[in-house]
Amino acid sequence: MSMRSDWKDFIDRWKVLTFYQRFEQLVTLVLSALLIVVVLAAMWNLFLRVMVGLVIEGALDPTDHAVFQAVFGAIFTVIIALEFKRSIVVSVETHDTVFHVRTVVLVALLAMLRKFIILDLDKTDAATIAALAFATLALGGIYWIIRRQDREAIVQGRRVADRD
Repeated sequence: MSMRSDWKDFIDRWKVLTFYQRFEQLVTLVLSALLIVVVLAAMWNLFLRVMVGLVIEGALDPTDHAVFQAVFGAIFTVIIALEFKRSIVVSVETHDTVFHVRTVVLVALLAMLRKFIILDLDKTDAATIAALAFATLALGGIYWIIRRQDREAIVQGRRVADRD
């Protein structure tokens, strides 16, 4: 599609939106723009950390556990921001005003994974690790339930469509 046809489609859709739907669309667009800034800043920080520390100065030892945690923690920060940005873009493109719980849980699972990667086991007590593990299992269970319900809804929708 050309830029002109995309703009025309946007204007046509905008005309039929209610005031509140327009407000929600504007908020999601602003959030999307802010997340672009966050992703670019995180990427720049990661780039500088790796290039200056590893390549130029040689001070960044990738075999060092703390360095590994810091670099992969920064990488997962970028991944989490990108996933959150994608969920906003999907919301705007589908004109859906509600973020899907599945996406929120997935972003939370990514954040928990990042936490486990950067966790210093020498300084973290067992209760904290157990609580994080329980929270991860709970989020995983919620994600499984949501996906199962989505699949059942799709199957039921197909059955209804087959009867009609």
